[in-house]
Amino acid sequence: MATNKQLIGGEWVGASGDGMWDLLNPATEELLERIPYGRSEHAAADTTTAIDAASEASEGWASTNPYKRAAVLLKAADLIYERRDEYARLTTEESGKPFAQSKAEWGTPGAFLAFMGEEAKRLGGRIIPSRSPGRHMDVTYMPYGVVGVITAWNFPIYNVARAASAALAAGNSVIVRPSEHTPRSAMALGEALMDAGLPPGVFNVINGDPDPMGKVMLADHRLRKIQFTGSVRVGKLLMDGASRTVTKLSLELGGNAPVLIFPDADIESVAKSAVKTKFRNGGQVCIAPQRFYVHEAVSEQFTKATALLSEQEVIGDGMHPDTTIGPMINQTQLERVSRIVADSAAAGGRIITGGEGTEGAGYFYQPTVITDVAHDSPVMTEEVFGPVMPITSFDNLDDVIHRANSVNVGLAAYVWTEDLKTALKVSEALEFGLVGVNDWAPGSPEAPFGGMKESGIGREAGLEGLLEYVEPKTRVFGSL
Repeated sequence: MATNKQLIGGEWVGASGDGMWDLLNPATEELLERIPYGRSEHAAADTTTAIDAASEASEGWASTNPYKRAAVLLKAADLIYERRDEYARLTTEESGKPFAQSKAEWGTPGAFLAFMGEEAKRLGGRIIPSRSPGRHMDVTYMPYGVVGVITAWNFPIYNVARAASAALAAGNSVIVRPSEHTPRSAMALGEALMDAGLPPGVFNVINGDPDPMGKVMLADHRLRKIQFTGSVRVGKLLMDGASRTVTKLSLELGGNAPVLIFPDADIESVAKSAVKTKFRNGGQVCIAPQRFYVHEAVSEQFTKATALLSEQEVIGDGMHPDTTIGPMINQTQLERVSRIVADSAAAGGRIITGGEGTEGAGYFYQPTVITDVAHDSPVMTEEVFGPVMPITSFDNLDDVIHRANSVNVGLAAYVWTEDLKTALKVSEALEFGLVGVNDWAPGSPEAPFGGMKESGIGREAGLEGLLEYVEPKTRVFGSL
């Protein structure tokens, strides 16, 4: 990659005040490199400069023919596929996830850019038949203008690409504030877009203190919408701030996904796929299966199988080919996971395997299976965001549905059964925006992604995701 700097107005620049961030490898705790990082008023200044550039570029990009916009996005997709190994290495170094998972993640921006670029060609509006003679009514779609995208560290390119692809395809200019723990992935996306011919200022990447950057985005009327991926707590703060300027929001917030496993499922097969899915990215996945409700007839079998498989996982540096579980992103996250498990064990949970960190450098936590957990224990009520699999049994369908729905978030849920009647009843009753029935991957560029309750507002991906980045305009022509 040519540079790891902020991208503002088509130029790779340092941070105001010459601030820097020590970017660490979470697997080794060693310095990867020093990245430009704005602090306090300098972060605010960089944000304003980016809004200036994005605002200046927005009219030209919005008026660009959607076929030409799509061509730029498709070219960027091709460049990303060509550079996939190079970019994936950046992601593994800064996030810690195994290289194979980073490479898979770098397959997503190309897919989103291609899908949204093609879908924007068909965003044509509609004609409304008038009840009065001499009138013509229609609906057209306008881009917002400038969109801010604030993303989390767990999927440093997927989170950015999912939102930015739709915003760009719809004709908006974009300002991305990635996590300071994983900024290089967003910068790499900026490089690919610029090399594909995206006009200067249409896509910008800034790096700095999140609070002043967020406040500037919320206060500047030129920035009309913010998409945020992160915690419920910060999402609520953005909602409070947005009230002052009526800034539109799309929020993809926390999850706490229940998994309902019925006795007619292939338990050994489900256990194998569950372990791989649960421990993907070290469990640091918003839609990761978290609360495992297993029918009492097969609960012991499932627990034994998952414990055995968990012990076969390989913890280590993501660049090592044998590694299947990388580190937590930082010391804070490691301590949080350790606290949740310890408190749940103290409340009566029984640790079958794992349950502690590892010696030496790196923010590693052992893959953990804990059973006999109380309904109100931390591993059931909090979003763990770590390689921890809590298992509890059930014997009554209505009761387990109630338990699954008892949390205040509703992003993803999973059902494993061979019975169609059970699958239909349970999937309809679950209060979650995504429900995987005999499937661990409910996300796709073609289908809307988002949650109910405190898991957020709006949808990403699919046609619904594209419509999140345009405003409908009704036109009425009289005296015709």
